[in-house]
Amino acid sequence: MEQQIVSKEIFAQRFSEVFSSSNETTYTLGEKLSLSSGTISRYANGLMAPKIPTVYMMAEIFGVDPLWLMGYDVPKYKNSGSPHLPPNVTPIDPAHFKRIPILGYISAGLPLYAEQHIEGYTYTDLNGGAEYFALRVKGDSMNALGINEGYLLIVRRQEEVENGEIAVVMVGEEDATVKRFYSTDTTVTLMPQSTNPIHQPQLYDLRKTSVTVLGKVVEVKFTL
Repeated sequence: MEQQIVSKEIFAQRFSEVFSSSNETTYTLGEKLSLSSGTISRYANGLMAPKIPTVYMMAEIFGVDPLWLMGYDVPKYKNSGSPHLPPNVTPIDPAHFKRIPILGYISAGLPLYAEQHIEGYTYTDLNGGAEYFALRVKGDSMNALGINEGYLLIVRRQEEVENGEIAVVMVGEEDATVKRFYSTDTTVTLMPQSTNPIHQPQLYDLRKTSVTVLGKVVEVKFTL
């Protein structure tokens, strides 16, 4: 099986050790991990433990072996000796995780990855050679699907999606929006999925308004 954190208490001890000797603060580390400073403090106090991908990101930041950080009896630094792992533990290859930008918004007239759009970075284990970005959810137009304000959407960049798929779309000169996408030869309908009745379907005539698909939503991530 994949490795797990030995215990919250042991993780907290080792995390606090490397955190206190680093130049990081709860705020700067939280920014790098897309977590709140309060969550970082709860890790340090042994009140909760992070998910395994988060541990790997922490280990990369602090320059230590992720298995040591999880509480295993291995050297603190990767090159300081051979790890002695339990026989049922299979290490995760950190090369499987890809760093992608978090876009707070996407506006017309600027490149997709313009500095003004990027508010931080996160990691995904999705692969297959595709290009990905993350988008911070604003508003409640898709909350009926559990896509709530503040969540992160992992988006695979592509120019076309199938009818009924959830897409990030640019309409004319407006900022990008996330909706369920339907199209015909001449029209595009963007369907909200909301418990708030203020959000209604948006129908566009492609002969009058340009509608550009930026990508398909492939994962929704809850963040504290």
